[in-house]
Amino acid sequence: MADKIVIMLLNLNLERPTTLGAPFFQATVAAVMDLEVEMYFAGDSAKLLIRGVAETIHPGTAHEKSVYSFMQDAHEAGCRFFACAGAMEEHGLTLDNAIPQLDGVHGGGTFIGEVIEDHVVTLTY
Repeated sequence: MADKIVIMLLNLNLERPTTLGAPFFQATVAAVMDLEVEMYFAGDSAKLLIRGVAETIHPGTAHEKSVYSFMQDAHEAGCRFFACAGAMEEHGLTLDNAIPQLDGVHGGGTFIGEVIEDHVVTLTY
C-alpha cells in the first residue's frame, strides 16, 4: 500500500476557479489520513504561489473560501508545496514574493524520482 501521494499541478486553469479547490481538498484529506503529501506547482499553477494571487480566487460561487484558504488547510495538515524552477522564472515567482507555505523549489528530476517509487501514488491536475 502507498504511504505517499505526489500531486502535480500542471493543467489547472486559473480562469476556471471551480476546478481549483479539489486538489487542495484532496491533499488535505490525504495528509489527515497520515499519508505523506507533496504538491508540485508547474506551468500556470505556479502563479498560485505568488502572494496575493490565490487569495483573490474563489472556487465556489458563494465566495465563502478562497483558493488560498484551501491551500493553507492542506499545508497545515502536512502537505508540502514545491515550485518548478522553470515555472517560477516564467511567471515571476521569486522567494521574496512567494507565499510563506512554499517549502522549496524542485525540478523535473526530483518529481520523476518521487513518482517512480513503489510506495508512491501520483495524482495530476
